Amino acid sequence: MGFYIKVEPGVKIYVEDLNPAGEKTILFIHGWPASHKMFEYQFNQLPKMGYRCVGMDCRGFGNSDKPWDGYDYDTQADDIRSVVEALDLHDFTLGGHSTGGAIAVRYMARHKGCGVSKLGLFAAAAPSLIQRPYFPHGATKEVVNKIIQGAHHDRPEMLRGFGDMFFFQHVTQAFSDWFFQMGLQAAGWSTAAVAAAWIDEELFSDLGEIRVPTLILHGIHDKVCLFPLAIAQNEGICNSKLVPFQYSGHGLFYDERDKFNKELTRFIEE
Repeated sequence: MGFYIKVEPGVKIYVEDLNPAGEKTILFIHGWPASHKMFEYQFNQLPKMGYRCVGMDCRGFGNSDKPWDGYDYDTQADDIRSVVEALDLHDFTLGGHSTGGAIAVRYMARHKGCGVSKLGLFAAAAPSLIQRPYFPHGATKEVVNKIIQGAHHDRPEMLRGFGDMFFFQHVTQAFSDWFFQMGLQAAGWSTAAVAAAWIDEELFSDLGEIRVPTLILHGIHDKVCLFPLAIAQNEGICNSKLVPFQYSGHGLFYDERDKFNKELTRFIEE
């Protein structure tokens, strides 16, 4: 069931709520530059197991409104809070992929984990997607600037190149095209603005604010959010568990989808 939730004047967020009667709820936050549809291979299976799966399209992406601004992590964390309150979610698992994982971390710190009983970080862009003088891991600022330039000058070409490095396992051309179309559904300005946020935002102090059991799933072949980011998350979050995915890149939710679903549901049931 899909519907819109107003998060601020003039901005509505699209939400897909599958199996609302499910006993346990998972709220999925997608990564850049996709939409909730990236979790298709979770939404196909988890409701069968009794889970309520809620997917929201972040502002600027998917079916959500695409305002000019509001792409910093604070505002996007506030968008999550609006969805949580509108749906009256309690005792749920919050799961975020890539930038969605970074926003989930900010939500946990900024909103004190309101309603969240467990956290899942999937190839998360935390504590920093880029290298910094005190954090030698991640992408370079120059790589991110090229992505921003690509978003402004030839977004389809930039997205195609990004998609080519996303998965470790072979994907068909049809699947690649499907994933590519998700990125095209976003606005150019939001695509560039979120990429710029990777430079401006960091989450080192936020990690220490997380007080719930946390599952970290990360592909060892990830070329976007390099595996040392997962190690830093594990070290920075108390009561966290890191599960490396030996045959996955950034798209571990598809590269090893059966393992992904098994690890996630096992964690929720613990």
